[in-house]
Amino acid sequence: QVQLVESGGGLVQAGESLRLSCVASGHTFSSYAMGWFRQAPGKEREFVAAITWTGGHTLYADSVKGRFTVSKDNAKNTVYLQMNSLKPEDTAVYYCAARLRFTQTLTNNYVYTYWGQGTQVTVSS
Repeated sequence: QVQLVESGGGLVQAGESLRLSCVASGHTFSSYAMGWFRQAPGKEREFVAAITWTGGHTLYADSVKGRFTVSKDNAKNTVYLQMNSLKPEDTAVYYCAARLRFTQTLTNNYVYTYWGQGTQVTVSS
């Protein structure tokens, strides 16, 4: 199994930055990619960003492109989400997820097998 733990959430003002971390443990040697999703109250979970473990390819939702950066540290089994120029509409619970095998699609939550518990990000105006 793979266990995922997110951290780094908090309360910030609009325009400020946060860096989220997701530490993976367990049988991570076969992992293919990590994804970041978020869910605001009353809304469905939406894709934010993704990165592959080996190639380091990244993918971003249009709503965060240019502001958010996803990165990884293979030695630490950790994925990061650097969030700059935060807006109130970024307020949500942020989740990291793991996909073990190759897939052509990384933007749909159903392709991910393991999920963290989430970390709250609140951006005030």
